[in-house]
Amino acid sequence: MTSETMPLTTLHTLDEVTDWVRRQQHLYVRWSLGPEKDLHETSSRDELTGVPLPGLSVSSLDVEPWWEDRPMRIWVARRLYDYCHLPRHRGDGVRPWLLRGRESGRGPDNEPLVDDIVPLAWIAPAVIEEAVKEVDNQPGPWGPVERDS
Repeated sequence: MTSETMPLTTLHTLDEVTDWVRRQQHLYVRWSLGPEKDLHETSSRDELTGVPLPGLSVSSLDVEPWWEDRPMRIWVARRLYDYCHLPRHRGDGVRPWLLRGRESGRGPDNEPLVDDIVPLAWIAPAVIEEAVKEVDNQPGPWGPVERDS
């Protein structure tokens, strides 16, 4: 079975992703070829040194307390937007998917590393397009986390 055929639901709107975040904690997004490939070896590698890490690199979708009563939709849009450059940098087939996991450490960029992974859903490209529009409509400019090569 390939990541394209793994039987996961697909979330098609930003509101669907936001509803998941509203209902559950310990949700993360991972940009990769998918759980089928990632779960063979649940360890990312530090790109600079090649050192294996104690879990997969992910972005947390959990809302931080300092966000208070601000719109959760904007929180989720921002979290998805921050790494939307990864498909361009990592190649064909890289796409976001939603998972639940347990933090097992921090990576070299202070990103969460998770194990005990439960794949939950693919995140459709339309969701990322919505997230970009949501971010673009905010009063302050910011861009995705991107490093020059």
